[in-house]
Amino acid sequence: MNINKYKDFLAQIHLFNMLSPNEIDEYFQSNKFEIKNYNKNSIIYLQNEKCNTVDVILKGDIAIQRIDESGDVLTITSLSSGDIMGGNLAFSENNQYPMTIIATSSSKVLHIKKELIIELCQSNKEFLVQFFQCLSDKTLILTDKIKFISIKSIRDKIIEFLNYEYYIQKNTTIKLNITKKELSERLGIQRPSFFRELSKMKKEGLIDYDSKNIKILYFK
Repeated sequence: MNINKYKDFLAQIHLFNMLSPNEIDEYFQSNKFEIKNYNKNSIIYLQNEKCNTVDVILKGDIAIQRIDESGDVLTITSLSSGDIMGGNLAFSENNQYPMTIIATSSSKVLHIKKELIIELCQSNKEFLVQFFQCLSDKTLILTDKIKFISIKSIRDKIIEFLNYEYYIQKNTTIKLNITKKELSERLGIQRPSFFRELSKMKKEGLIDYDSKNIKILYFK
């Protein structure tokens, strides 16, 4: 597949914004990349599958998930159009995905071979710096997530989420852009326990909620 359709898009994202669309066209030869389409709920990488490419999400939404033996799902992080994945694994000696990567909507992914990444790092110092920055940012996301899931109390996890969204949205009425089922997965809480705790918090006058919002009333 020709990169021509996506070169303007790539030139706007952080990792490639030092390159012009024409330079991207020159670097991206057909044997150095592949563009694949994934239907909603398609598995892109299974846990323990080898990572041999650095990937750019051209379209759609991707979730990095861990599924334990009892079938409980923990969403480590969600990625969307323009995000990069695989950069911290592709060049590792142990280059296996530690978790499952799944498309949560109809998605299109650009899979870039390591050879092209090396070529770009060698020929463009600015790309090298931004590639390292990308790796560092992903490490921080994982570190923050590990810190968050180490909180044992279900209520603490919910309050942490609401406090974060309050900081972002600057409103005590938190608008949810995902379902409560998806939120429970993201927080690593079994769905019955999550809804039970929400109900308790509502009865105690801490929150109120409907299908699309959670309103913060009072936190001790």
